[in-house]
Amino acid sequence: MCNNFFLPDFTHRPIDIHSHFNHGSIFDCPEDEVHIREIDFIESVYHNADVSQVGMSTFASVFEHKECIVKENEYLYKLIDHKEWVYQWVVIDPRQKETYKQAEKMLSHPKVLGIKIHPDSHGYNILDYADELFCFANKYKIVVLMHPQHIAEMPVFANKYPDMKLIIAHLGSVEHINAIANAIHDNIYTDTSGVASSRNNIVEYAVNCVGSQKILFGTDTYAFGFQFGRIALSSLLLEEKENILWKNAISLFPKAFN
Repeated sequence: MCNNFFLPDFTHRPIDIHSHFNHGSIFDCPEDEVHIREIDFIESVYHNADVSQVGMSTFASVFEHKECIVKENEYLYKLIDHKEWVYQWVVIDPRQKETYKQAEKMLSHPKVLGIKIHPDSHGYNILDYADELFCFANKYKIVVLMHPQHIAEMPVFANKYPDMKLIIAHLGSVEHINAIANAIHDNIYTDTSGVASSRNNIVEYAVNCVGSQKILFGTDTYAFGFQFGRIALSSLLLEEKENILWKNAISLFPKAFN
């Protein structure tokens, strides 16, 4: 039997735009021996895979412990100057006005990619705060990385705020694809982070429907080999794989990755 599976000879390292880590906070995400989330372990994984650029937020900042968001943002903001491979998403909870002030201060840093919102874990409905959040993003012309919630309604806000860009994370549904297609300003994207992209035709179907330029590579701290292989060994064309693995990130974040 002929085996046609092979890793393409890519000319650039992949860029992971969506990941997290534990660092010893009392609010860290639980872990065990089969799912390690500590930053030193994660750094070794990226080093072995020759990945040098990763967009991060701490696990503590995106889960239910709302009281630590400000402190976690500050921790990561200091870390990006000491770890070359770490880039930052500033986490905003719209009910905490101080997180907006943090973002205003931090967004000028070349290694800050934009803002991260996680309505499910933080316990609010995105529709109650979407105008406020996306108006802020529109004002500063920044990228928002959003944990998916009310995906079908997101084009309404993307169309209303054309100067912001929205990444609806965890590609895994036709709703993601339809949201991208319904953004009249081409300002909705998605990423491959999480386990939903393991569905055996979701990435390929998305590329067929909306093209490869709106999909970014992310791991969400799941096994890098699985996430990378999902794209590298797919039936996509080489150019489409390269778009997802790094070219789209460079295009979307020229200040950070060029």
